[in-house]
Amino acid sequence: MKNNLAVYLDDFLSLIYPRLCYACGQPLFANEEVVCFPCRTSLPQTHYHEQPDNPAAQVFWGRCELEAVAGYYFFRRGNKVQHLLHALKYHNAPEVGVLAGRIYGSLLKDAQGFSHASCIIPVPLHPKKQKIRGYNQSEVFANGLSQSMGIPVNTTSLIRSVASETQTRKSRFKRWENVKTIFALGDIEPVKGKHVILVDDVITTGATIEACVNVLKAVEGITISVASIAVAGKGY
Repeated sequence: MKNNLAVYLDDFLSLIYPRLCYACGQPLFANEEVVCFPCRTSLPQTHYHEQPDNPAAQVFWGRCELEAVAGYYFFRRGNKVQHLLHALKYHNAPEVGVLAGRIYGSLLKDAQGFSHASCIIPVPLHPKKQKIRGYNQSEVFANGLSQSMGIPVNTTSLIRSVASETQTRKSRFKRWENVKTIFALGDIEPVKGKHVILVDDVITTGATIEACVNVLKAVEGITISVASIAVAGKGY
């Protein structure tokens, strides 16, 4: 009886406060969460985890040494992936990052350059900014990856020591100038000699990732792969 009552209550509340898909804005059915099934199947996937020399990897050629680079979706201004990222970063929707991580982690756990990783390191936010937002969007994505890949999230080995300005609307050079000295090492013992996956929400110019890699490369024996929810590029 209680279960039926709970179902009826949920149905009633959904009429007043409908749950909406974060990608398209349409109401979600009872068996859907975060993103509706049509969007899940139609969002533009990169399949970069299947392509070692993909365009996202090429962003870092000659800049820093990485085992592999992949992003789940293509991002461009105005597409549904941007709606997801906007909800994740600005509309208190950490569940978007967790879901993306769970789905992408199920693909990366068997992918070359990712399957033998020991832990996942999210690009850190400055504590002041994280307190305002309530969470780190890269960390919730990392948590979703962790659930599917069965490896832990490490938030102690890489820290953000300086609160930088937003990267939005900055040129590649300005982005690099904005982030090149804002990260530092924390507790490095857990990552010595390990293969780690560094994760961020979106790869555009690669400046933030490069700055993190340059810091992490000081750790003895470390190897680094990179994964993101999205990669700037073609889409719809």
